[in-house]
Amino acid sequence: MIRKIFPLFLLTLFPLTATAQKLVAEKTTIDVGRTGYQMPITATFEFKNKSHRHLKISEVRPDCRCTSIEYPKEQIGSGNNFQIKMTYDARQLGHFDHQAAIISNASGKPLYIRMKGVVQADYQDVSGTYPVEMGDLRLDKDALEFDDVNKGFEQIQELHVYNNGTSIYQPNLMHLPSYLSAVVVPERLAPNRAGKITVTLHSDKLHDYGLTQTSVYLAGNPGDKVSPDHEINVSAVLLPAIAEMRADQRMRAPKLQMSKQTIDIAFEGKKKKTDIIELTNQGKTELDISSLQMFTGGMTVSLGKSKLAPGQSTKLKVTAMRDELRKVKRRPRILMITNDPDKGKIVIDINAK
Repeated sequence: MIRKIFPLFLLTLFPLTATAQKLVAEKTTIDVGRTGYQMPITATFEFKNKSHRHLKISEVRPDCRCTSIEYPKEQIGSGNNFQIKMTYDARQLGHFDHQAAIISNASGKPLYIRMKGVVQADYQDVSGTYPVEMGDLRLDKDALEFDDVNKGFEQIQELHVYNNGTSIYQPNLMHLPSYLSAVVVPERLAPNRAGKITVTLHSDKLHDYGLTQTSVYLAGNPGDKVSPDHEINVSAVLLPAIAEMRADQRMRAPKLQMSKQTIDIAFEGKKKKTDIIELTNQGKTELDISSLQMFTGGMTVSLGKSKLAPGQSTKLKVTAMRDELRKVKRRPRILMITNDPDKGKIVIDINAK
């Protein structure tokens, strides 16, 4: 008797598991912060269909005509990500708090999303001046580049920060390496106020010539946790000291000739493309390419020879990966350090389409 019932039980259980739907939201409540009167503001909700079947949203019903909704009308495949956008028209001053009900085949009950914020009469849009958004704080840039640094010297870069929220913050940079220091003025940043973070590079604490890269992180207050969304890339290029040369010494120095210094790559549907730069020593003494580094990922490089006798040539092979390059935030470049007194530092730009 057991042998007859058990297979029937499995057949009954399997369809129930397979048809189960699961709609998962990254977050169901978004505080969009401040906006101005009659300046519509949008909250973008990230979702994923974590079921084994297609998901269909039949309707997203807001609680007020003051909000509009954008959602995918087509079926959403298993494992796929998608977005729902909720836009408030901002036609009333003051705080707002609105919901919308998502009706789908994921469940017999609606899933609710919520956006809140505040509309201010004196609001100023600072997105042009401070385009980088990190929570309530906005920055004028998310990368610091210390270029052409000579050993023993200090260089300074500035980050301008704006408090776009409604609370007082104490901005600071976390995970500073030993060769960087930072000063924030003012220490406490009130809403709608701007400040400055001065970052100093202490080159005597850099050990290697060429490119050194790291990441620091903006925090709103001391003790905040590190967030990858608050990453600031820092690069420093330390140059070897080249002594002053007499005219006769310069005539005997190595001299680098390059077939080109910019690489233009059109993938044309391919996942990777390769280009080659020919390097030739047209000088009188040995050319030494002491460093070859990339500012970003998404590429591989190989050099035939790093030391070239007078008259010798070699090839620099650069392979760009389409999908990886699309993920990098910074402009892809290659750094080369040589003992050519006129080309001690060379930056090769990569333009990929």
